Amino acid sequence: MDRRFKITLAMFAVIALVLLWGEHKVHLLGALPWLILLACPLIHIFMHGGHGGHRGHNHQAEQPGKSGEQRDD
Repeated sequence: MDRRFKITLAMFAVIALVLLWGEHKVHLLGALPWLILLACPLIHIFMHGGHGGHRGHNHQAEQPGKSGEQRDD
């Protein structure tokens, strides 16, 4: 493909996106809260590695000075 064709194709794509945004902005922005809620299970799966991702946590009380914080003695 030559350069002139790529530029023309890019211009048509930008014009199409601007027109689609203008016509369907209300629908896209109205669905945004639902898309965020639907993303929550995916975030849980990828952040925790499924429900088996909690096995390595130590739920005992932390000992003073072990958390990496500096103490004021």
